[in-house]
Amino acid sequence: MKLQPQEDRKRFQRLRRGLLKTQQGLTLPLERLFKGKRAVQEDILEELEEILIEADVGVATTREIIDSLQEKINREPSLSGAALKEHVKVHILSLLQMGGGLATQLPSDALQVILVVGVNGSGKTTTIAKMAYQLKKEGKKALLCAADTFRAAATEQLEIWAERVGVGVVRGKTGSDPAAVVFDAIRASIARGMDFLIIDTAGRLHTKRNLMNELEKIKRIIGREVTGAPQEVLLVLDAMTGQNSISQAEEFLKSSGVTGIVLAKLDGTAKGGVTIAIARRFRLPIKYIGVGEGLNDLLEFSPPGVCGSSFCCR
Repeated sequence: MKLQPQEDRKRFQRLRRGLLKTQQGLTLPLERLFKGKRAVQEDILEELEEILIEADVGVATTREIIDSLQEKINREPSLSGAALKEHVKVHILSLLQMGGGLATQLPSDALQVILVVGVNGSGKTTTIAKMAYQLKKEGKKALLCAADTFRAAATEQLEIWAERVGVGVVRGKTGSDPAAVVFDAIRASIARGMDFLIIDTAGRLHTKRNLMNELEKIKRIIGREVTGAPQEVLLVLDAMTGQNSISQAEEFLKSSGVTGIVLAKLDGTAKGGVTIAIARRFRLPIKYIGVGEGLNDLLEFSPPGVCGSSFCCR
C-alpha cells in the first residue's frame, strides 16, 4: 500500500516510538562504539559481542556477525570504525532482506485466507484485529473466524475487537470442532463476497501433537474449499519473550507450513535484536511488527527502507 506523506510521517513516528527500547539497547550503543574514524582495536570485537548479546540478538547470530567481521579485519587490518559499522549494518540487513506485507499476487475475485497461529498470549487476537483494520482502510472486505473454540475467552476477545474494527465474525459453540467453524467461515466469506478471511486458531491443547493435528486438519479443509489457500500462514511471536520466542516457534514451523512471522509487542521491554535472530534462524520473512496497542500500531516490516527498523542505520 502506498502511503501519503502525512500517513508516512505518522507511521515513522509510531515506529520510532515503538522501537525506543531497541534504540537504547542496540542502535545507540553501536553508534557510540563506531563513532569517529579510529582504527579498529581488538577490544571493539569484544564490546560489539557484548552489545549484541545484551540486545537479544542471540549467541549463534552474534557469533556469525563477529566471525564475519573478524575475517574482514584480517583482510583489512586498518579498517576504520565507520567501515566496521557499515560491515555490521550490511550483514544484519542481509539477514533481514525479505520484505513484509501480505502476499497479493492473486486474482481480484479470489478469497485470500490467512491462518494465524501462535501460543496463547503471544498477541494473536490483537494482531488479527489490526490486520482487519488495515485491510478495511484499504477498502478490502474482511471476515474473522474464531477457530479457537477451546477457550470461550478467545472467542469473546475476538468479537470485542471485531466490533471495534467494524468487521464480522463467524464463531461456533465452545468445544465445537474448529475445522467445522472454519468451513462455515469460508462458505460465509464466499457468500458475502469477502476479500479476506482471517482465522484465529488455538494456541494450546492438551498436547502439542493434538494442537498440530488440529492445525493440519484446518489447513486441509481450507485447501479443499479454496484452491491455493491458505495463502498465508502467519506465526505470531511475542518479542518480549526474547530468545524463548525461538523455541516457541519450533513446533509450529514443523507442522503448519508457516509463510511468515509477525513479531508482536516489539515495544515495551522488548530489546529488538531478537528480530535478527528470528530472521536468521527460520529464513522466513518477518511480515509485520507490532509497536503498540493501537489499531494503527501493526507495521509492515521493510528493513532496507525504514530508518530505525534496520537497527544500524539512523
